[in-house]
Amino acid sequence: MTVNKAILVGRLGADPELRFTQSGTPVANFSVATNRNWTGKDGQKQEETEWHRIVVFGRQAETCEKYLSKGRQVYIEGRIQTREWKDQSGSKRYTTEVVANTVQFLSGGGGGGGGGYSEPPPYTDDDVGSMGGGSEGGFDQSFDDDDIPF
Repeated sequence: MTVNKAILVGRLGADPELRFTQSGTPVANFSVATNRNWTGKDGQKQEETEWHRIVVFGRQAETCEKYLSKGRQVYIEGRIQTREWKDQSGSKRYTTEVVANTVQFLSGGGGGGGGGYSEPPPYTDDDVGSMGGGSEGGFDQSFDDDDIPF
């Protein structure tokens, strides 16, 4: 048995970008920062920030674009995926990202409370699957990498 599951709690580094595949599927991209704190051998407190690329599909992508903004804290659950493509010069390029199936909004930007609006519920692939279409993860993934606009 194998498992590919990522769970992150962090803050958005920028507002989500919403794009659409050639077949019309919404795709949101954003980055999330997580921090690790420790005390070094010299007794000095240290901190390290790790950046994670997040990809969200379907209705959940549209909701992320609408309600999330830079600094907002989120809970992300999904799988790790590495994609390969060729850049304009023909060189192979790779990117590793978390394809989210759960995005839960935790707080407003900068660590404060909500942003003065009613918080939408967290969406999962099951919610997206209720829109019809359905395949793995509850949304139509019948496009290939050439359909992804980034």
